[in-house]
This record gives sequence, structure tokens and C-alpha cells, in this order.
Amino acid sequence: MQRLPVEVAERIITNLSDKDLFIGSSVCRVWWQIVRQEAYKRWKKYACRIGDIYKEIQAIREREQKEEIEWQEASYAVEKLNNCMGTFTGNQVYIINKMLKYEMIVDPQEREIIKYTSSEFNWGGDPWRFDWEWNEWTQQE
Repeated sequence: MQRLPVEVAERIITNLSDKDLFIGSSVCRVWWQIVRQEAYKRWKKYACRIGDIYKEIQAIREREQKEEIEWQEASYAVEKLNNCMGTFTGNQVYIINKMLKYEMIVDPQEREIIKYTSSEFNWGGDPWRFDWEWNEWTQQE
């Protein structure tokens, strides 16, 4: 039986969509490792995009407070960016759930973080806590 060179397998896997990415993990151990590496890359890519979007939102809010832009324009821009961030978060949670399912996460602490994030996202919460603020009742002694 002829084997496929690793470079060809890597090229195939990098061109798969997020939904089809994990199909290759059941082919053999080498493919599983390549899929795992690609999944981590995509996880990191989504995390960076989410962080960049959050920074853009913060910049828009600062411009609104300085009255450089009108509140309607700022509200529309923030809503649009929040929708993008929600999409990227959904994609990221999908990838980490699949990684968890296929036992690609070996660190127990990372596994617990993923379980928590997934449950927060499934219940409609903000898994990354970007808009978290201290409440008055938490500041009391």
C-alpha cells in the first residue's frame, strides 16, 4: 500500500473547512496529529481575531465618549462588530469542542477551561467575559 506524503496531507487538511477538519483525524495517527496542529492554529487565529475586534469596539466607545462620532454611528458599529465577534466565537467554540471530543486536549486545566467556555457559550453567555464589570454588591466588605 502506498502512503501519502505528509506535506500532501498537510495541504489537504489546511484547505478543509472547520466543519470538515476533524474528518481526517480518523484516518491514521499521523493525520490525527496534523489535524490537531491545524485545529490549534485555527483556535489561535480566532482568538486573535476576537481580541482585535474587542480592541476596535473599545476604540469606538472611546471616540464616542470624546464625542468624535455620534452615538447612533457608534452603536451601529459596535453592534456590527459584536455580531462578527459572536460568529468567530461560535467557530472557535466549535473547534475546541471537537478537539475535546477527539481527545486532542491533553492538559487537564485546558480541558476544564474548554468545558466551562462551551457551557457558557451554549447558555448564551459571554465565554470570554469581555464586558465584565464590578457590581456594587461585590465591592462591599
